[in-house]
Amino acid sequence: MTAPSLPCPDDLTDAAPDPGAPRLVTRRVAFGDIPREGWERLFSISARATPFSSWTFHRAWWDAYAGTAHEEYMVCLRAGSPSAAAGAPLLPDDLVAVVPLMHRHEVEPDDALTRTVMRPPSALPATTVPGIAKAVFFGASYHADYATILCDAADLPDVAARVVACLASGPDPSHGPLDWDVVDLRRLRHDDPALDALESAFRAAADTHGWTVVSEQEDVAPVLTLRTGDWDAYLETLDGKDRHEIRRKVRRAEAAGPIRFEPIADPRTFIEPFIAIHQARWGEEGLFPDTEGGRRSRLFLERLADLEGPDGALRFGRLTVDGRMIFASAAFHDGTSVYYYNAGQDPEARALSPGVVGVAAYLQEQMKAGARVFDFLRGNEPYKYTWGAVDRPIYRLLVVRRAG
Repeated sequence: MTAPSLPCPDDLTDAAPDPGAPRLVTRRVAFGDIPREGWERLFSISARATPFSSWTFHRAWWDAYAGTAHEEYMVCLRAGSPSAAAGAPLLPDDLVAVVPLMHRHEVEPDDALTRTVMRPPSALPATTVPGIAKAVFFGASYHADYATILCDAADLPDVAARVVACLASGPDPSHGPLDWDVVDLRRLRHDDPALDALESAFRAAADTHGWTVVSEQEDVAPVLTLRTGDWDAYLETLDGKDRHEIRRKVRRAEAAGPIRFEPIADPRTFIEPFIAIHQARWGEEGLFPDTEGGRRSRLFLERLADLEGPDGALRFGRLTVDGRMIFASAAFHDGTSVYYYNAGQDPEARALSPGVVGVAAYLQEQMKAGARVFDFLRGNEPYKYTWGAVDRPIYRLLVVRRAG
């Protein structure tokens, strides 16, 4: 794909929402046209960006799942900048915002095969949308736990208004004449200023364009806040029964031999061991069965490990008891927060409670390294609350064209 030759039509005539602010130009572009340097600069100043909004995560996702959706990324640029000219290449310093979007039908015929089905929320009511609806989503949102707009918080109201105007101006000509039926933006954290900015901009335009705007809680993310690096002090904050069970299971594992949690220096070297132990636990229900969807999942993880490399946010770890690996973790680190993405455990080691012992060792390791937030990510699985995690809401912003 190449960038369209013209900015969004509204940018040819409309004035900026604030006459005192510099005018922005919005362009629909392919992901590959966005310079990585500019993306990473905006990532570093965005209020609620997480590793799921990184350039590497999106690059790896499109490398694995390009056949399941169509890119509809947008960038905002200062009017008059070199990149604002129609068809001009994007320069890193000209980017004011990156809005990572894609479109596809809510349900595609091969979703079950490619594993691109939105995971149902944690028993929360949700507004239903016909499967045939053409929907605009955040990019990579099938495998990302959080999403946002990348820009300075001060620019968000203006950026959101430009994005809404661009979506109201008609379909991307490079994708044919069919316009969207719904804008279905998920994975927005409750305290993300992008959520308020987008909702306000859509509601301001709703009556003019005949839209219905719904903001609803999509899911929860149980998050553990670590006040200090003291393991025993942390355990004392837990429910007495949970604390007792954790200590009992750790002692039982220690009786079987030395326990060691080992961070993996280079994620590229641990793909096969991680997939093997994950599949040993989950089998056909796991992420990596020998199917089209499993092969895409494998490619995504391989590409992400390649792109992140030894110094990136993707981190693997393994737990051994008496030299035997019984647990492996996959997570993202940003210095102060850990995003616990996935794990595997040896089903033949059930007597050693690999899940509990593995998380305990991993938590201790991260607390010593300075982590103060341990995010279990989407889903209200009971085990997360054993560790004292507290729910943080995740929201969905849905815009539907009214009939007639």
